[in-house]
Amino acid sequence: MVDVSVVMAVFNGADTLAATLDSVLSQEGCELECIVVDDGSTDATGRVLAEWAARDSRLRIMSQPNSGLTRALIRGCAKARGEFIARQDAGDTSLPGRLAGQMRTLRADDQSVAVTCHTQFVGPKAEPLYTSRVAEDELNESLHRVTNPLRGPSHHGSVTMRRSAYVAVGGYRPQFYFAQDLDLWTRLVEHGRFSVLADVLYRARLEPGAISGTHTAEQRLLAGLIAEAGRMRRSGGDEAVALARAACIQPVPAANQAARLARGNYFIGSCLLRSAPASARGYFGEAIRRDPTHWRAWVRWLQTSLRS
Repeated sequence: MVDVSVVMAVFNGADTLAATLDSVLSQEGCELECIVVDDGSTDATGRVLAEWAARDSRLRIMSQPNSGLTRALIRGCAKARGEFIARQDAGDTSLPGRLAGQMRTLRADDQSVAVTCHTQFVGPKAEPLYTSRVAEDELNESLHRVTNPLRGPSHHGSVTMRRSAYVAVGGYRPQFYFAQDLDLWTRLVEHGRFSVLADVLYRARLEPGAISGTHTAEQRLLAGLIAEAGRMRRSGGDEAVALARAACIQPVPAANQAARLARGNYFIGSCLLRSAPASARGYFGEAIRRDPTHWRAWVRWLQTSLRS
């Protein structure tokens, strides 16, 4: 019997995969399985997964050619056997008590279709950056009203949902290469409500190349289309046009990656500016190396250099 199916996709995450798997498989208070979809990794990810699976039968591994997070999650969630589906991102950690607490919340309130918690964000070297907190009423109101900007849970990986509700709304949709979580949340809330545990139970690792840090323009466009689709759906209209437009928003050519990585490094440096200016200076310097025209990074680099 499985209470919770933890679903995770990974692409070239060998360096941090062990810590992530340990944080999931060491959870207590529930019967769990961990479904990991290897999305075409070319590093040692496959070897790490095989070693862990040989030691723990609760780990189920699937492999596919690189297709992106959305399609990997669709495949992983389709194999889930638990009463609940918990998301987990590779490189992140679930803190002790997360799964048991979220499972208890869902079982205690049959009006709740999903539950989240607060999330602590850390940098590539585990430097504390900030904590994302969300109020339950504000979260549900934003998802119900589907007005842009939409407010979602503290992190995609912080959510556990009823598998029956996930199936009922059609799960993740392949049209959304990015923002697949926000699209799902706006449909789940039509079948119930989100609960929020007022504890930090998830720790998210923020890398300069993370989607949320380097694809903000795409995220904003899709948030508007998700809101438009929600309004059409709830008024009895056809959301096909919004979905077709969403399907056209795909990763940009690699030629723009240097500028995007510069923005990611600049963002991490900005988070560390007050608490660790010396570390921030390193990220600003990396932003300049990636994109010498990033004038804000130059300003911050000079400021932190003068301080030191």
